[in-house]
Amino acid sequence: MSGSNTLRIIILFFSTMLASKGAPSFRSRFLELVIEEYRPEVDTSEEKNQGLSEDVFLQFFASAMVGAVEWWFKNGMPLPARVMAEQTGALLDRNFE
Repeated sequence: MSGSNTLRIIILFFSTMLASKGAPSFRSRFLELVIEEYRPEVDTSEEKNQGLSEDVFLQFFASAMVGAVEWWFKNGMPLPARVMAEQTGALLDRNFE
């Protein structure tokens, strides 16, 4: 299967799941996945993040990421996937570095 076919399948899957009656459950599981993906990268002992709760930090950024992906799908993917990845990555990097 080519990369573009795989991407189409993933896009169709996410679009369908976010629009279906199972969307809240799917969104919750997706949020959990994003939280666990970023957990090893969180350092609340750094100067700019010192004193912040790791759980609040993760919940905030994971919710932002999931919300951005959800917005992207629900609005017909108004930006190329590469642009979404670059921009959300840049926003995360500002706080995870």
